[in-house]
Amino acid sequence: MKPKIFVTRMLPDLVMEKLNEYFVVNANPEDRALSKEEIKRGTSDCDILLCLLSDTIDSDIISCNPNLKGIVNYAVGFNNIDVKHATKLNIPVTNTPGVLTETTADMAWALMFSTARRIVESDKFMREGKFKGWEPKLFLGFDIYGKTLGIIGAGRIGTAVAKRALGFNMKILYSDNNSDIENTIKAEKVDLETLLKNSDFVSLHVPMLPETKHLIGEKELKIMKDTAILINTSRGAVVNEKMLLKALQENWITGAGLDVYENEPKLIDGLIDCDNVVLAPHIASASVETRTNMGFIAVENAITIWQGEIPPQIVNKEIYEN
Repeated sequence: MKPKIFVTRMLPDLVMEKLNEYFVVNANPEDRALSKEEIKRGTSDCDILLCLLSDTIDSDIISCNPNLKGIVNYAVGFNNIDVKHATKLNIPVTNTPGVLTETTADMAWALMFSTARRIVESDKFMREGKFKGWEPKLFLGFDIYGKTLGIIGAGRIGTAVAKRALGFNMKILYSDNNSDIENTIKAEKVDLETLLKNSDFVSLHVPMLPETKHLIGEKELKIMKDTAILINTSRGAVVNEKMLLKALQENWITGAGLDVYENEPKLIDGLIDCDNVVLAPHIASASVETRTNMGFIAVENAITIWQGEIPPQIVNKEIYEN
């Protein structure tokens, strides 16, 4: 008899087909996020929970099913799950790392180009029928080629972003105590203040940890050049959104490109009124190829959990070490 899996949101078709091969699937059929009570109800009657980064899986949900065998997160991050509580109950938690690297790096560059060259403003201008002909000062932006790129967090994604910068003859600075990307590409390791002072573009690629919350706040934004552009494809709370709004309104920096937000899906009041920010709805991994591959990794994790083996992308491996 097939085990039961509860899926909080419909995944790409090929992934759902794969899940149906191995599991009795109970999936949310609606194009909306489920409430806590709905997730709890689905979790109470399954062997494995397959959830999203946007689902808060707290101790209450984890404890509602004494027979829960595993929690499979369809994301690289897992700060949405009370991993400590799951570990206490010997429930494995998995994620989908690695597969997002190149796609997220592409998105960081898409935001960089869109902000520097004012693409979104220009598109709106054209659609509203305001273009009357070429003008020498119409939507003046900033070049990317030959500028300085600062990478904060030089892990897989940060390194991938830096590699793309080589083609634009950029000087690369990075700030990360646990990385040595200068061994593979031409980059200079500096402290955070030096990076902020000297970078034309600052791209964030750090995980969401207590020590990275509001890593970029008033002090850091004021250190940056007034011509600088901030790009965030990591986690929203890495940036103090209130201070970023003030920086954009008062031109401490030239602009920002954001794919993540401090209190998703809500935006701080006033942010949408700023023309110097490009806002994307957390779509850095939103390519058909990447979202499908994420799903296949999640399915593999779910299968191995059910088979009693150590899943390939285990987050709390200590439960297997006792």
